[in-house]
Amino acid sequence: MGEQEAAFYEGPFAYILEKVKPEREKNRRDTYRLNWWRHMEARPAMWAAIRSSVLPCTGHDGLTRYIVTPTVAKHRLFGWLEASICADHQLIAIARDDDTTFGVLHSCFHEAWSLRLGTWLGVGNDPRYTPNTTFETFPFPEGLAPNIPAADYAADPRAIRIAQAAKKLDDLRRNWLNPPDLIRIEPEVVPGYPDRILAKDADAAKKLKARTLTNLYNQRPQWLANAHEALDQAVAAAYGWPEDISTEEALEKLLALNLARQTRQEKRS
Repeated sequence: MGEQEAAFYEGPFAYILEKVKPEREKNRRDTYRLNWWRHMEARPAMWAAIRSSVLPCTGHDGLTRYIVTPTVAKHRLFGWLEASICADHQLIAIARDDDTTFGVLHSCFHEAWSLRLGTWLGVGNDPRYTPNTTFETFPFPEGLAPNIPAADYAADPRAIRIAQAAKKLDDLRRNWLNPPDLIRIEPEVVPGYPDRILAKDADAAKKLKARTLTNLYNQRPQWLANAHEALDQAVAAAYGWPEDISTEEALEKLLALNLARQTRQEKRS
């Protein structure tokens, strides 16, 4: 939005005017200096993929949600954002809204692949998710790749099993993050945005602060381990592998798939 329109949001605008504008005026990039009230850059390609009138992967008017993962994180976690929410610059956005893609990405096989082919942040020594070397090179199960419309494999038993395991994992995590006894849900005042999840009281707010995905995966309770095991088994079966396949053996098979598909692509071109 333009500066005059942004000014109607009085509180945020006043804060940005005082705190952000002086710093942006020092920036050498015209985009940052001249559009100081805007949050970084517009990322038109990302929004085109999420909000285009008819997306190949959905067949309907845009996505209702999309997958995100932190650029740098101790644990390689994937989650959902509603399409009305703008991802921060430290999130990698993946324009898919099907549970099958979410499940494959959240399997231990993709995690291991991303750790081997990603980079590492020097200071905290945390892994960095680099889409060009981790997402774009990862060989999805045959027929379940992100360049295929989700509707095309909606009846595939492999896709259904992965989707069910992925949804269960996500539901369990959401219930842990925001248990009903600690929260209340209020409709957002602006139409089209998700409802607000608020703490019931001060004590609940204190407890909710400790309920983060990082803390959950640091603790890794048995129910979480069980949910991930069920997801990993479903993904392994989709590849035609033994459900108890080791990570190292799976990586060997993934590399072979990657090379074989690259060879086929080179022959076609």
